[in-house]
Amino acid sequence: MMKNVYIDTLGCQMNKYDSERILGMLSHFDYIETDNEYDADLLIVNTCAIRQLSADKAYSRLGNWGRIKKERKAQGKSTKIVIAGCVAQLEGENLLKKFPYLDLVMGPQNIYKLPDLLKKIEQQRLCSIEDYPLQEKDYDIKRAKTVNAWLSIMEGCNNFCSYCVVPYTRGRERSREINSILKEAKEIISKGYKEITLLGQNVDSYGKNLENKPNFATLLKELDKLEGNFRIRFTSSYPTDITDEVIETVKNASKICECFHIPMQSGNNRVLKAMNRRYNVEQYKEIVEKIRNNIKDVTITSDFIAGFPGETEEEFMDTIKAIDELQLDYSNTAAYSPRPITKAGKMTDLFIDEKTKKKRLSILNEKVKSAHLKSNEKYIGKTMEVLIDGIKDGIFQGRTRNNKVVHLTDNKKYEIGEFVNVEIERVSTWCCFGKSIN
Repeated sequence: MMKNVYIDTLGCQMNKYDSERILGMLSHFDYIETDNEYDADLLIVNTCAIRQLSADKAYSRLGNWGRIKKERKAQGKSTKIVIAGCVAQLEGENLLKKFPYLDLVMGPQNIYKLPDLLKKIEQQRLCSIEDYPLQEKDYDIKRAKTVNAWLSIMEGCNNFCSYCVVPYTRGRERSREINSILKEAKEIISKGYKEITLLGQNVDSYGKNLENKPNFATLLKELDKLEGNFRIRFTSSYPTDITDEVIETVKNASKICECFHIPMQSGNNRVLKAMNRRYNVEQYKEIVEKIRNNIKDVTITSDFIAGFPGETEEEFMDTIKAIDELQLDYSNTAAYSPRPITKAGKMTDLFIDEKTKKKRLSILNEKVKSAHLKSNEKYIGKTMEVLIDGIKDGIFQGRTRNNKVVHLTDNKKYEIGEFVNVEIERVSTWCCFGKSIN
């Protein structure tokens, strides 16, 4: 008898990929996905712990699901509730105590144990967060029906930035074998996806733990050789791990998109050192300049934290200046959120008040908006290849190779997944507008 599973995914692209793996695996064990949590026999929240707000969202889901479970029980229906991902890994058995109706706590390294764990929770509540080797199993992946597919090439991180929980939740770096990645990429292409996004906490560290030490550039070259009309993207990159070989590979490849996501986090050297980032502002500028000098129309995006413990007003303004000086195309931003397990989370005497953090984040966001508009304006009058990925209010839209969102204003009909050459006529802060010249 088929059962319904509802999964709510919070956080990064890696979590989305994990949820696709979970759904694919459960399809082999008589589960089908439902978009109605009230109909679900199994409720799973796949969590992110990078900020407290993300954790609070997960707890809110569990609170609501506890009520749903009670209502379904009154109707004679059984419901199991699972919390997966990074919050599960961090909190462990404490979650079973906090939420008495919760059935299973499962860390991100335990995904492939889920079928066995579901059998066991019929008898008792469980917590499964122990380290588990990176698995290579032939379960299907139930991918979202879009033009893009996620493909994880590695798990974990060795950097231990002072604000980040990833090394504690996803473990140390573990890379997949190239043949396994190529096999999955071929499967993605065969199903008609037009973009593959390679995922890793630090993709440039790929291969270091493997026996023959293949590097990221080698992997990119092998993927670029695959037959088919598709694109390759990757995220994220650690500044000082981007090699000349990677830059040269992107420059010469036909399928790899001209786009680098390189988190900087702060534009001040003292703050970077306190964050335990292994570079300074000058080194970051050097790598950005090298990429721009070698790759035409490249997009460089970043991440920044506002209000890191001890950050002065002057140090914060160094970040604002850096966005202008580096001509960054876009940046993700966040106010610092203390994570107790981290080194920065213990700097309680240096914590900055919420009002100041919100003010700095607002200033940072305005600077990012301004930078994004300037970046878009560079492409007015240029012809760009656009991959059509959706339609809204009758207007087709897509993305360029360098990840610019484009709305087509010519009232023509297109197929989702079609590549179209578009002349950019005008821009706004967040997107470009143009007509096809096909």
